[in-house]
This record gives sequence, C-alpha cells and structure tokens, in this order.
Amino acid sequence: MAGYRKLGRTSSQRKAMLRSLATALIENGKIETTEARAKEVRKIVEGLIAMAVKEKDNYEEVTVKSKIYVKDKDGKRVKEEVDGKKVDKVDFVDKTIKKDSPSRLHARRKMLKVLYPVKEVPAENAGKKKNTKTVDLTQKLFDEVAPKYVGRNGGYTRIIKIGPRKGDAAMQVILELV
Repeated sequence: MAGYRKLGRTSSQRKAMLRSLATALIENGKIETTEARAKEVRKIVEGLIAMAVKEKDNYEEVTVKSKIYVKDKDGKRVKEEVDGKKVDKVDFVDKTIKKDSPSRLHARRKMLKVLYPVKEVPAENAGKKKNTKTVDLTQKLFDEVAPKYVGRNGGYTRIIKIGPRKGDAAMQVILELV
C-alpha cells in the first residue's frame, strides 16, 4: 500500500497541485477542495507550520548601514557634482534587520522548496506591473502564523465537510487554519 494518495495524476502534476494548494492555504487561511486532496495538503502544511513554530524566535537583530538615494518631489534621484562628475546624492541610514540562525535559514529554504512565489496586485491599479509586489510567505509563516500555534502540539488545520460536488459527487471540504 502506498504511503500517500496518488490522486489520479502523474507525480509531477500531483506535486505541482499539492504545492499550489499549500501555497493558497497559507496565503488565504482557507481553501475549498476535495476530501482526498485536503488530507494530503494537510500533511504538507502541518509540517511547514511545525517547522515555523520551532524556528520562530531563532534569529538575532543586527544594525547595518544602508544607503538611500535622495529623491526630489517627482521621485527622481537628486544629482550632485563630485570631482567634475554628476553622481546620485546618497544618505546613509541605520537599519535593524533580522539575521537568521543557520537552522532557521535551513527551515526557510525547506519552506521555499514547497511554496510557490506569490504576487499581490492592489485592486485600484490592477493590470499594472509596476504596482505588483511579491509576498514572502515564509516570513508570514514565521511572523503571523507561528505565534498563534506556539503552545499547540500539532492539529493546526481543520477539515469541514460541505457535501458532495454536483458533477461527480466527490466530497467537498473546506480546509482551514485553526
């Protein structure tokens, strides 16, 4: 007997489908799918959340100097003349960043193997590439999802049956984060 459900797909199709469902679940908090798919996605997502809970506070804060280009009211860089050349004007600012420990970095990379990159498009400027921004789901797992489940040992997701699908009578469920 197999250790997982094949879901009527080739291995590459199955992996892609499960990755996209896991990404959607972490991004949105809940998804509607079939019962068999939900049970497979649940295994993946619970592992990711357990990893995030374990490595949640495993970082150190470091202060670094970063340079920021000075811009005018139109958003264009301000030029200044140095030794006869026009150079962009730069200000130096101290920033505090989180530096991952090796184990947290390893957990982050394992999460990135499963999760697809997500782009967020604001509603008011839909269709414009300039306004899209990428959402860091690993950061969301560490900062938003993991703190909710610190005292909990597993059971991070819930499956709610909502009835059979009209076309093929497959049992539909809602898979959500608890």
